[in-house]
Amino acid sequence: MTSATISQTSTGTAGAARRAPFPADIGNHYLIGPYGPVLEEVTAFDLPVKGDIPSDLVGRFVRNGPNPIEVADPATHHWFLGEGMVHGVYLRAGKAEWYRNRFVRSRLVCDRLGEPYPAGKPRSKVDVVNTHIQHFAGKTLALVESGPPAMALSHELDTLSYEDFQGTLGGAFSAHPHLDPLTDEWHAVTYELENRSEIRHVVVGTDGKVRRSEVIGVSDGPMVHDFAMTQRYILLFDLPVVWNDASAAIGHIFPYQWSDGRAARVGLLPRDGAAKDVVWIDIPPCYVFHTANAYDAADGCVVVDLVEHPSVFRTALNGPGEGPPVLARWKLDPKSCSFSKVVLSATPQEFPRIDERLTGRQHRYVYGAGIRSDRGSALCYDTEAGVEQAHDFGPGRFGSECVFVPKSDAANERDGWVMTYVWNAPTNKSDLVIIDASDFSGPPQAVIQLPARVPFGFHGSWIPDQA
Repeated sequence: MTSATISQTSTGTAGAARRAPFPADIGNHYLIGPYGPVLEEVTAFDLPVKGDIPSDLVGRFVRNGPNPIEVADPATHHWFLGEGMVHGVYLRAGKAEWYRNRFVRSRLVCDRLGEPYPAGKPRSKVDVVNTHIQHFAGKTLALVESGPPAMALSHELDTLSYEDFQGTLGGAFSAHPHLDPLTDEWHAVTYELENRSEIRHVVVGTDGKVRRSEVIGVSDGPMVHDFAMTQRYILLFDLPVVWNDASAAIGHIFPYQWSDGRAARVGLLPRDGAAKDVVWIDIPPCYVFHTANAYDAADGCVVVDLVEHPSVFRTALNGPGEGPPVLARWKLDPKSCSFSKVVLSATPQEFPRIDERLTGRQHRYVYGAGIRSDRGSALCYDTEAGVEQAHDFGPGRFGSECVFVPKSDAANERDGWVMTYVWNAPTNKSDLVIIDASDFSGPPQAVIQLPARVPFGFHGSWIPDQA
């Protein structure tokens, strides 16, 4: 085991830590414990490791999530609110060279820390970017939905500039773009607060410029967090979580709520088709935050694996929590406009991911984060065998979104590493855990001990150095 060298800083250089004025709060569990904000930016080198870090892993494992920098009102605070904070670990030559966490520099963060604003101009009054971090067209980008701009980050996770795709975006972007591995283009389905009568299918080319922005009309301002795509279709999720004027009028900062009686439907948009070409298929009311993947079946139907919630933001208004989310497979027939589903796994879970080399094509394995009150686990569901495996983190240890990293370009769908951040309740710190996917329920390949807590947040990526 090696020992870590730590400095605490707000800019990435040695110095005093910047601490946000955020007291302990017991009125809202999204403000305390594993969800509570981290008050310091930390840089640590030569992290302690149990086990062996694979030498083929050379790059950064990064994550983004909400982290309020100001005191929040527990009566109205929502899990999805708060400034973005990115966390990252850099691996090279079998070592964990550094850990960093950094606020994404919104104007509010810059004002509080006495720093200049990022380069460029935001297209929205709101510039909080707190949901995802991905790498595309040579840039590491922090991402969010509903209107704020993406933010370009340095290799060391410092904020560089607002991102508008060389002036070609002209609207909101998404927290969940998906890369088509066959074309190397980025696809997204976007929505924004200012125009609640439409969503858009956006395609960013390999040159980093938007080449397509197709408007699709909707009603009520639905929250469209994610989408899926096949080689033929873009899947549009128009579900009963919509903008609520009454909630907004009384001051709720996140006024999206469940709408009883509103229809739920999925649209099949041909990849290069127009809005008039969308085939809408009605489905039973539910909500989907995250899809794993979709593909075109031989019979002409579309198959999509996803995590399904029975409802959200109907009774619990500050975060999901209205029945267990399950891994389901939906089948959509564009000819008959019919829908069917099977529950693949009833284990409560979220954040499904696959080997993303198969995005838009048939996959076999789905990786997820198991949800229990006493401990967490990483899950692997084999859609061919109908078997689920769990990697148990142990009592008092809770995992988050898993990311699959193939061991080589030629590796098969199970020949890779599964990486995730794990919170250790007894120490109130987190680890980066690396699991060998071919021995999923066995001991971890490596546990990298971090000097800080990574709050329960959202999404991230493995960004290899050659990206």
